[in-house]
Amino acid sequence: MEDQMKQFLEGIRMSYLTTWVDITCETPIYEEKMVPMRDGVKLYAYCYLPEGEGPFPVILQRSCYAEMDFINKPTGEEMAKRGYAYICQHCRGTGKSEGDWEPIVSEREDGLDTLDWITAQPWSGNIGIYGSSYLALVGWIVADAVPEQVKSMYLSNYGVDRYTSAYKDGLMRHDILTSWAMDNAGFPVTADYMESCQYRPHNEVDEKLWGKRLPWYQDWLSNPYRTCDFWQQGIWKKLSEIPKDIRIPLYISDSWYDHHLGSALFSYDRLPEETKAHTTLEIGSWNHLMQLCLQDKQTSNAMTNMTRSMVQWFEATLKREEKPEAAIHTYEIGADKWNTWECWPVKEQRTTKLYFAPADEDGCRQLTRAPKTGTTGFVYDPENPVPSHGAESMLHTMTEVGSLLQPEPDWRDDVVSFISEPFEKDIHILGQMKVKLFVSSDAEDTAFTAKIMEVNEEGKAYNIRSTITTLRSAEGTTYVPGEVREAALDMWDIDWLLKKESRIRVDISSSDFPQYAVHSNFAGPWAAQAVTKKANQTIYMGAEYPSSLTIPVHEED
Repeated sequence: MEDQMKQFLEGIRMSYLTTWVDITCETPIYEEKMVPMRDGVKLYAYCYLPEGEGPFPVILQRSCYAEMDFINKPTGEEMAKRGYAYICQHCRGTGKSEGDWEPIVSEREDGLDTLDWITAQPWSGNIGIYGSSYLALVGWIVADAVPEQVKSMYLSNYGVDRYTSAYKDGLMRHDILTSWAMDNAGFPVTADYMESCQYRPHNEVDEKLWGKRLPWYQDWLSNPYRTCDFWQQGIWKKLSEIPKDIRIPLYISDSWYDHHLGSALFSYDRLPEETKAHTTLEIGSWNHLMQLCLQDKQTSNAMTNMTRSMVQWFEATLKREEKPEAAIHTYEIGADKWNTWECWPVKEQRTTKLYFAPADEDGCRQLTRAPKTGTTGFVYDPENPVPSHGAESMLHTMTEVGSLLQPEPDWRDDVVSFISEPFEKDIHILGQMKVKLFVSSDAEDTAFTAKIMEVNEEGKAYNIRSTITTLRSAEGTTYVPGEVREAALDMWDIDWLLKKESRIRVDISSSDFPQYAVHSNFAGPWAAQAVTKKANQTIYMGAEYPSSLTIPVHEED
C-alpha cells in the first residue's frame, strides 16, 4: 500500500511536468490558518506559497473531503513551485474546520468570506478557483459575486441545477444522493448500501438503519418535484440563477457519463453571451472519477490532459490576464475524435424518427419508418427491479457507469425490446434523443424507462442513453388507471457515431435500480411508500398512438 501511494503521488508530480510551465520555486512555504467567517466560526486552511513577498496568482480550492488532502497537498506544492499561492480550505464542519456540517447551505457565505480574507493578504494577486464535483460547486455558488481579483474559474463535473442532479420526474437518483448521504452523514454509517436503497418507507431509513436522523437528507426525500418550494426558494433557487450574473471566464468540463452533465449544460446555457465569449465547454467520455467508461470502443484520443489544461488556463487568465476566446469541444464516441463547435446546442440539426411497432412474423418488435398499429405489454414488479447496467447517473456503483455491453433483447419478462433495420450509412447523433410512448397501467401511478443502444454488425448491443419518467411526472398531476397517457422520456445530450450496418435498439421497462428509486406503483411521494404492488403495463403503437424515437442527426460538411 505504501508503495502504491508513492507511485500515485509521483504520478501527480509527473503530470505537472507536462504543463510546460517552469519551476521557479524549489521549496514552497507551507502554512496552516484558521480563517474567521462572518459568524465567528473559523475554517481551517492550508497554504503553499512561493518564496518571496508576492503578489502571487492564487489558486483556491474549498473541500468537504478532508480525506482527499493527500491529493490536494501535492497539487498545492506543484502549483507553488510554478509561482502560484495555493489555498485549500476544509468546508464548515468537516476536517479541521469548526461549525456544523450541512451540505451546501453555508458555502456561499463561507466562500465569499474566504475570498475577502485572501484579497486582504499582502501576497495575494489575481485569484482563480479550481475544483471538481463538490469542489466545483463551491466555485459555482459564488461565481456571480466574487471580488475583482477573481479572474476565472476551472470547474469540472458539476453545475447549478441541483434538481436535475438529484431527481428525474419525481424519482430520486439513488446511486447519487443515497450513497453520498451515507458517505457524508457526519457520523459513521455501516448499513448495507443496497439494503438502504430498498428500505421502505425510505423516509425512515436514516433513523432505522443508519442510526440518526439526517434533516438535510430528509429535505431531499420529501421534495421530489421541481416545483416544490424547497427547490424554488433559498439557496437552491439562488444557485440556479447564478449563471446569468457571471462575468468572468469559466472552463467547464464534464462528461457524457457523469451524473452532473445535465446540470453543467444547464449552467452553460444560462451564461450571458459576453461570458460565453470567453468560456470553454468540454465534454468527454469518462465517469465522475475521470475514468474512461466505453466498453469495446476505440479510445486512443478520448482522454485529455486536465492538469495541463488547468495550469495553462490559469497561466492565461491569472498571470497574463488574458480573456480566452470561446471554445466548445465534445468527444464523439465511436469516431474516437474531438469535435469543435461554435455554439451548444449545435444549430440546424435534422432529425430521424423511428416508430415503435409490434412484433413481426419472427416475433421481433420493430423500430420502423412508418407507424404500425398494435400493443405490447409486461408486468412490472417493484420487488424485482431491473438492475442498472450501463448508466449515466451513478456514483457508488461506478462499475455500471458508461456505455457497456448489454444483455440480449427481451432478456427479462419485464423488458421489451424494439430493433431497427440496419442503417445504410454512418449516422452522427448529436444532441438530445427523445422517446415518446403512449402507455397505460392498471396502477394509479408508475414508471417507464427507456434505454437506447447501438447494435453492431456482430449483434452486440452497447447503451447510448437511458432515462425514466412517471405517469404523475409533475406535482399535482393525476392518473386514472387504464387511461392512455403520452409519456415523454427525454435524454441528456450525446455525441455518438452510429456505424453503417448498425441497428438501433430501445428497451422499455419500468425500473432501473439503483440508478433511480424503485416506483411502488402507488401514487404519492416515492419515499413515503411502505408497500408495493405489481402493475400491468401496456405500450400502444400506430397512427393514433405514434410511440416513437427521435434522433438528432448532424450532417457532416
